[in-house]
Amino acid sequence: MRLVLASGNRGKLAELRGLLADLPLELRALSDFTAGAAEETAPTFVENAILKARFAAEASGLPALADDSGLEVDALAGAPGVRSARYAGPAADDAANRALLLRELAGLPADRRAARFRCVLVFLRHAADPWPQVFSGTWEGQIATAEAGEHGFGYDPLFRLPQRGVTAAQLAPDEKARLSHRAQATVALRAFLQELLAGA
Repeated sequence: MRLVLASGNRGKLAELRGLLADLPLELRALSDFTAGAAEETAPTFVENAILKARFAAEASGLPALADDSGLEVDALAGAPGVRSARYAGPAADDAANRALLLRELAGLPADRRAARFRCVLVFLRHAADPWPQVFSGTWEGQIATAEAGEHGFGYDPLFRLPQRGVTAAQLAPDEKARLSHRAQATVALRAFLQELLAGA
């Protein structure tokens, strides 16, 4: 089965390809079909993921998988949330977003730096599919006071796992693939896709 991933984020594409590698799927990038992107105007991860999946299915003519995910920081009332990729502004890169987050939390002790990554995956059979399939996962941690690690992308260098004493960016990719919010959401997605493929 050929699917399109409704994202231009190469890190997400590589991660999801790895998580679904043993299934008979070909996961294509949205950029293979269009230079455009859906406008993420909704207030929740679920709604934004549906918007992205519909756009990708329309642009490609393929079933679509969309990932909307982000970082929720308790001390910031859940921000950056759905604005995680645009936290420091519409054209901000990962480094600018991390720098702003560190400034916002400057001086806060560890017990007030709780945070979680949240991932919502949406699968649509086609652009007009009236029954989006929704899968979600969370990954609990806290925000470090400085960046550490060379792996991952986005906020990974700041997302500290207290039990392990490392950030997500210090984990080996295969270890992150077992622990992350995206990995948790993918467990249910895999079960759904296996059933779908068996009935194809």
